Amino acid sequence: MVAVPGSEMLGSILHVISLSLLIPVIVGLLAFMAYAIISFGGMISEYSSRIKTTPKEIEDIIKQISHPPTSEQIMAVVEKSGIPQGQKNILIDLANTQDMPDASREALARKLVENEEIKAMKGIEKTDIVTRLGPTLGLMGTLIPMGPGLAALGSGDINTLAQAIIIAFDTTVVGLAAGGIAYVVSKIRRRWYEEYISNLDTLVDSVLEVMKHGAKTQTTNAF
Repeated sequence: MVAVPGSEMLGSILHVISLSLLIPVIVGLLAFMAYAIISFGGMISEYSSRIKTTPKEIEDIIKQISHPPTSEQIMAVVEKSGIPQGQKNILIDLANTQDMPDASREALARKLVENEEIKAMKGIEKTDIVTRLGPTLGLMGTLIPMGPGLAALGSGDINTLAQAIIIAFDTTVVGLAAGGIAYVVSKIRRRWYEEYISNLDTLVDSVLEVMKHGAKTQTTNAF
């Protein structure tokens, strides 16, 4: 076979680049595995301290804030409720906007809810990255040492081939394990945060509606 001019040099460059990536890949896999374990522990800790709000509790809060139209009474109901503190802070902030126009209050409400959504996404984006990149680095760690290992097999060096296979299998296992743990953490936390945002949306809409109705009532009584 006639060699293409320059192909040997390009192949050598690719070979050097591939081998130079092995150490960063192994370091990345170790970091991903450590982060996945830490995230799993953090999820367990978060579960033990998590405040779970049932649909019945949300219904009771909505019924209570529907009757007192004043901001002070809304804040009192919210403060006594068992919802998470982050939701309380947002609802109390909205209840303090009785002097705002309805459009401005609704814009503020959307922004506050969006901020909570951004916080929730930040909480799972790192584990999402590990979920996708963990197996990818594991595959890279499998393929990179196999080249020198097969070359060693051609020259009869069984020890080098065995070492390459060990590294290949170890990186594959670590990559899959890190990705699997991170996937479980992301899946569970995403469900928690979706429930949190859904409850917050419902409560915010209720507060906005009550305050809008209260402003209309006050205007009617003024005339």
